[in-house]
Amino acid sequence: MAVREHWRSGTGFVLAAAGSAVGLGNLWGFAYRASQGGGAAFVFLYLLIVLVVCLPVLVAEMVLGRSTGKSPLLAPSYAAGTRWQAMGWLFVVASCGILAFYAVLMGWTAETLFQSLFYGLPADMDQARALFTKVSSGNSVLAGQLFSLVLTATVVSAGIRGGIERLTRWCMPLLFALLICLAFWAATLSGAFEGYKTFLFRFELDQLFDSSTIRNAFEQAFFSIGTGIGCLMAYAAYLDRRNHLPREAVAVVGMDTAVGLLAGMVTFPIVMSFGLKDVITKETIGTLFIALPTGLSSLGSTGRLVAVVFFALAYIAALTSAVSLLEVPVSCLMDRLNWTRRRAVWISMTLVFLLGLPAVKIQGVLDIYVAVFGGLLLVLGGFY
Repeated sequence: MAVREHWRSGTGFVLAAAGSAVGLGNLWGFAYRASQGGGAAFVFLYLLIVLVVCLPVLVAEMVLGRSTGKSPLLAPSYAAGTRWQAMGWLFVVASCGILAFYAVLMGWTAETLFQSLFYGLPADMDQARALFTKVSSGNSVLAGQLFSLVLTATVVSAGIRGGIERLTRWCMPLLFALLICLAFWAATLSGAFEGYKTFLFRFELDQLFDSSTIRNAFEQAFFSIGTGIGCLMAYAAYLDRRNHLPREAVAVVGMDTAVGLLAGMVTFPIVMSFGLKDVITKETIGTLFIALPTGLSSLGSTGRLVAVVFFALAYIAALTSAVSLLEVPVSCLMDRLNWTRRRAVWISMTLVFLLGLPAVKIQGVLDIYVAVFGGLLLVLGGFY
């Protein structure tokens, strides 16, 4: 790149990196995977993988990005030779594929927030499922996907300091504040302790050796932290030599894990208090888009306010992750073709939008995208 930007401060980088890690994977994936994986057994495996695997991989990505000053496409071959070029392409494909389906989920989240704010919550599970069918199909999905991508592109096109760092400096403290408030509120519910006990403190020893639980823990850890897709490598390329990378990596992992656990402390009491256990254990998206609105509807205006706050923070978390995903192809185009940031942003956004259309229009494609881009390629990129 002709002129490379730099982060205004180490704090700005940490907040941006944490924003990259913190996303719907914390709020959407952690709850149902923990419920399916024996509660505390899943949490133990998740924390073990984060500390033993993801943290070293995260530090390695950050070191590679800062030491080369190159985009994820060029950094591996620049540091280790052309035989590592495939790794750079893997980062680009994985990040674009994840953002393609992630924008669809962001659209669902925005639509649910809109419905909660202006029309209220569903009165029962049947209404909730009907609402989710409306949210996840039709022209509203396409509009939500496009809106989310345009918003993401607008932030990224403003640059590192003016866009990404400014966004995360405001959004990350707000996200933690809202989440902590919701966790305190959830602790006052009648089924709070039962929720903690059932999902977080229930330890099933056999789940530690179950292949499905281990696979889910790996996918959740890699997807949540964001290792294996080049986002943190792209961010680290804008660092100077004064930053202490291991310490900053620990801060990023700590903030991301805290959000996941706090989200569990919000979700599980609601599930148990309102008798929604069957939904959370049977449906991957049921917790976020069906169970929570249904449970909160019984609390009247208070539940509606909580739903609005929850889906607002979910969208904030998704946006901070989306900007890091888009930065990967943007930085690669700027680095490889010497394009301006604005041109690279809008061309990348258009390509991601087109890549995501099958997930919008064809039933079942979204699940394939999640499995391939958000599972297989993500873990493969981390171990490469």
